[in-house]
Amino acid sequence: MHRVRVEVGKAVVGQDGAVSGLLIALLARGHVLLEGVPGVAKTLLVRTFSRALGLDTKRIQFTPDLMPGDVSGSLIYDAKAGEFQFREGPVFTNIVLADEINRTPPKTQAALLEAMEERQVSADGVTRPLPDPFLVCATQNPVEHEGTYTLPEAQLDRFLLKLLIDVPPRDAEVAVLRRHADGFSPRELGGVAPVVSPDEIRAAQRAAAAVTVTDDVLAYVVDLARATRQSPSVQLGASPRASTALLAAAKAWAWLGGYPAITPDHVQAMLVPVWRHRIRLRADAEIEGVSVDAVLNSVVQQTPVPL
Repeated sequence: MHRVRVEVGKAVVGQDGAVSGLLIALLARGHVLLEGVPGVAKTLLVRTFSRALGLDTKRIQFTPDLMPGDVSGSLIYDAKAGEFQFREGPVFTNIVLADEINRTPPKTQAALLEAMEERQVSADGVTRPLPDPFLVCATQNPVEHEGTYTLPEAQLDRFLLKLLIDVPPRDAEVAVLRRHADGFSPRELGGVAPVVSPDEIRAAQRAAAAVTVTDDVLAYVVDLARATRQSPSVQLGASPRASTALLAAAKAWAWLGGYPAITPDHVQAMLVPVWRHRIRLRADAEIEGVSVDAVLNSVVQQTPVPL
């Protein structure tokens, strides 16, 4: 996994946190929602990540006229065979880049639900498994809301992490310009090579899942979830599924750091990216300018930590 991080750094500068998030999602067998303004290398990050992993990847540009069959696949009549045959959609790959997922109607957004949760596609009474490993990386733009469709809570809940992609620091931005001045092309990625195999990825996933957890840490996760439900600013708090997602992400983060068991520090580090898209604030709190991240940080500070 360290080799993957180094390889991605050959093309993407100043997004170390996002690279860590993608690695955690891969290890925890989850999915990632990337949110950021245009031009901060969201698409480049996913393409480089998949190249470094040596996995097949397909990009879906979500538009208002995109149909569910364009995502999952559809039945096509074969005149020679005289029967209908299933034509696989772009979701049949290892890494799906769902670009600007909030620009397509909910009916098409829902086409990803079964694929993300069950890792399969059902059509014409036949269930077809998706490749393993399987990861959905979706992007959305937080500033352009005209012609967009807000993702429903059920869809957001399928994403393990929501990562905010910011403009890189000044030094990193200068490094980006230097690379482009020296001839770097984000469309070619010729200098990025696969550094792991699918078997190594699956072995890493099993190792991350095997990280041990004490009862005190489990109780700490439950206390954090219950604290969000009791917050006066929150209308919809963290669900039990959110707690299991936090546990899986904390395991992956602990394994990446070489820890045999997760600690409260690992839980705290992953809480905001795992829960920021699962919490709904009250209308009056939003009017007052309260943010979900601020509420979650307050919950962390006020919840007793097991020793």
